[in-house]
Amino acid sequence: MIENFQGKTAVLTGAGSGFGLECARIGAKLGMNLVLVDVQQDALDKAAAEMTAQGAQVLARKVDVSNAAAMAQLAADVKGRFGAPHFVFNNAGVGAGGLVWENSVADWEWVLGVNLWGVVHGVRLFTPMMLEAAKADPAYQGHIVNTASMAGLLTPPNMGIYNVSKHAVVSLTETLYQDLQLVSDQVSASVLCPYFVPTGISQSHRNRPTDLAADKPTASQLIGQAQSDKAVGSGKVSAADVAQKVFEAVASGQFYIYSHPQALGNVQSRMEAIVQAINPPDPFAAKPEIGHALRAALRA
Repeated sequence: MIENFQGKTAVLTGAGSGFGLECARIGAKLGMNLVLVDVQQDALDKAAAEMTAQGAQVLARKVDVSNAAAMAQLAADVKGRFGAPHFVFNNAGVGAGGLVWENSVADWEWVLGVNLWGVVHGVRLFTPMMLEAAKADPAYQGHIVNTASMAGLLTPPNMGIYNVSKHAVVSLTETLYQDLQLVSDQVSASVLCPYFVPTGISQSHRNRPTDLAADKPTASQLIGQAQSDKAVGSGKVSAADVAQKVFEAVASGQFYIYSHPQALGNVQSRMEAIVQAINPPDPFAAKPEIGHALRAALRA
């Protein structure tokens, strides 16, 4: 929980677009020092220029969050410039879909590298720094927010590789919260579980590294990409709306952050099936026409 953001330092990965950019904008308005991290240089430069123009102190770094050495250097740069951060937003993410057995090793390494290992690196590098600051200063307050997804609470078909990465982030963050409760009253954590929000994630392949290049897409992967483009692009809740929810959660100490709380009925159905040891429920029960169309397309 952070009660006053003025003069505090925020580290935001995926800061060139989407939730990261919108959180940077709020942070700048609140008078925070901003560490902007992204893998896309032009987007990073644009974000840094915007925040600097608003009067924020900015440290911008192009970093592949899956790279342990690059993240270690980032942490050292942050500590050298601003000291221990107060707000860490492990937010960088990529998307991929298709039938789970059709994903290549490169697909798994790319998605898990960014979506899971990026969060792991942020947690393992910045948490000790924040706890050290808390021990030295009784007034210090720190908070870590990790971006998961509603796909981290559900198991929608034809996007298993993404589901796996986001379920891992939910588990990691719940454990982080519990571990922090054991050792400090000054540092805590939250998990962000957005549903379909218009961001750049459906086009994240634009930044896929050449050494993990995709094979020729299968029919299921093409269908998954089209579904993702449509769902993300048609979202009614904006990235700015979600960013505001993030800051409200950090200020209040709220753990679970949802963009679409009305979608939690599906989570409840899944949890009831687990408790009752019955087979997973139909993910398309509310909209059977979508399920019919997907099955027809995959069986064509």
